[in-house]
Amino acid sequence: MPSSLRVAALAVLAGCAVSTSAGAHIVRLEMQAPKPAFDGRAFGPAGAYEVITGVAHGELDPGDPKNRIVTDLQLAPRNAHGMVEYAATFQLARPVDAAKQSGVMVYSVVNRGTGAVSGYDEGHVSVISGWQGDIPTDARLQTISVPIAKGPNGAPVTGPTIARFVDMPAGTTTMPLNGGQGRGVPRPPPLSLDTAKATLYRQPNDKAPLQALAASDWAFADCAATPFPGKPDPTKVCVKGGFDPKFAYTLGYIAKDPPVLGIGYAATRDLVAFLRYADRDAAGNANPARGGAKVAVGAGISQSANFLRSLVQLGLNQAEDGRIVFDGIFPQNSLRENAMNYRFAIPGGGAALFDSGVEGVVWYGAYEDKLRGFKRASVFDRCLPTKTCPKVIEQFGASEMWGLRGSPALIGTDAKADIPLPANVRRYYNPGVTHGGGQGGFKLEGPRMAACTLAGNPNPVADTARAHLANLISWVKDGVEPPPSAYPTLAKGDLVTAEQAMARFPAIPGAPRPDLNPLQIYDNGPGFNAADLTGVPSKAPPAVTGTVPLRVPSVDADGNEAAAGVRSTLLQAPLGSYLGWNIAANGYMAGQNCGSNGGYIPFARTRAERTASGDPRPSLEERYGDHAAYVAKVKSAADGLVKARFLLPRDAERIVRDAEASDILR
Repeated sequence: MPSSLRVAALAVLAGCAVSTSAGAHIVRLEMQAPKPAFDGRAFGPAGAYEVITGVAHGELDPGDPKNRIVTDLQLAPRNAHGMVEYAATFQLARPVDAAKQSGVMVYSVVNRGTGAVSGYDEGHVSVISGWQGDIPTDARLQTISVPIAKGPNGAPVTGPTIARFVDMPAGTTTMPLNGGQGRGVPRPPPLSLDTAKATLYRQPNDKAPLQALAASDWAFADCAATPFPGKPDPTKVCVKGGFDPKFAYTLGYIAKDPPVLGIGYAATRDLVAFLRYADRDAAGNANPARGGAKVAVGAGISQSANFLRSLVQLGLNQAEDGRIVFDGIFPQNSLRENAMNYRFAIPGGGAALFDSGVEGVVWYGAYEDKLRGFKRASVFDRCLPTKTCPKVIEQFGASEMWGLRGSPALIGTDAKADIPLPANVRRYYNPGVTHGGGQGGFKLEGPRMAACTLAGNPNPVADTARAHLANLISWVKDGVEPPPSAYPTLAKGDLVTAEQAMARFPAIPGAPRPDLNPLQIYDNGPGFNAADLTGVPSKAPPAVTGTVPLRVPSVDADGNEAAAGVRSTLLQAPLGSYLGWNIAANGYMAGQNCGSNGGYIPFARTRAERTASGDPRPSLEERYGDHAAYVAKVKSAADGLVKARFLLPRDAERIVRDAEASDILR
């Protein structure tokens, strides 16, 4: 399937087009001429596609109440009109024949700058754009240029922040002052290079206390070519004698010049609103969506899903002129907020120690978080009064519960009762999948992972994601209700403690035991609004004041999850145990949770192999008998998913063909 079917999207179904961009505040689209896309491939009835690459130049009115939620917008420099400027890269793919456009735009939220437009047989318009303002300009990425907050008379804005350094090679003396996971980006520079005004800590594991290094034992410097204390450099940190890879290092320092990162939400809002409602920009450039955005759907995976949830929670699904931006959103593989709209934020973080994202209001139904002192609230509190709440289809899986600490979104921070979902939300759980899903297929051996002790989990989610996206588009465009939600609950006994889950886990010889990633409660200071992830932190690193109880799905005698959800064909015809956890093989976290990676333990092929190894799980031979019976099991599972509208017919046909071509029990 094209990457459009893998990446989340904004489908913009527009109503009437207007001849002004005033409401959206996209001042000018700087666009290249359309070019043939996807090597000239034709997408069914839609035919060939073309792609337009450009930069959206926008302005924000700091006096507009709809923009005031953006932290430090009031401190951003203004142009002669009193507006705050930004510039975001974008790409748009559309059918060459405008008559073939479907009226749907799929906006795929990029992840740490990475993403791709797609073609669709239905003729949807596909859009991506930059939104993460701390990523340096790179022609290979989608980026956005945002201003630096300034104090009176241009004085620097300063404040405490952190950077962490983990898993450096042995012998490393110097580390870049970067932040985030997956793509390290530069952190704001220190106000002073005097290490007495900062603290570098280290710890042998996340549960151990932070140990401060002497100020004389490290420097803001580059020691790669010059021995310690090295050459002074505000972009690097050097340690006397080198960094010890057995430790994690946390730097707390006073930084200056915070970028106004929350503009990324408003810029996305304005671009989508422009493509949906405007005819042309103020410079006379025609809207490249060509009136083909009658309804808007936004989708994102992982960090990108966090972005969508936060955009809605902050009230930014309402355009400056009051109209709705996204009719529907499809957040996948995440149950968190995006940590971007506060001073010195780290939007590229994950679920490591001191990472933000789960502090906020992550529940769609109203809930009072007494443990952390939040009033009764929901993701939809700001969009309900303005009638700009989107319809939501949410998909997530096992690793989101084990590695990304997802259960509070379902059962709150007291873990006592299920939080009901409102009518505009469908929630679908993928039992036994890794973060982002596996590659699928029918091979007994799983993919090897150098970072983890177990094989990678091949259980896929892309197949069901394509069906969910199609269902969301039908919901917002034609009013066709999606299937009922399917996810684990306390009421059904699906959610248990990690200890209870592992008590039922089979005694597989050599199998490790998981380490549940704890959810700690942080105190970032009184200026930080944890419920919204906005404001100004004053403690870095934050103080740890407690932990939130977590729950995970129950398991069966095979070690596979027994909880409610949308079970893939591979899980319904299993070749092994598909786990939402794995164990780190090396580095700082060795022997502990291997990030958000899931694992896989294959079944024995025959009863004799199983008996010889001591594996209590029935072998493939005992389960299915022969190849034909296994293929029949896969076909039955695929047919059931199609009937339930959790699998597209073309994907079901491919899956059955793959099973037939496999060597399982041949």
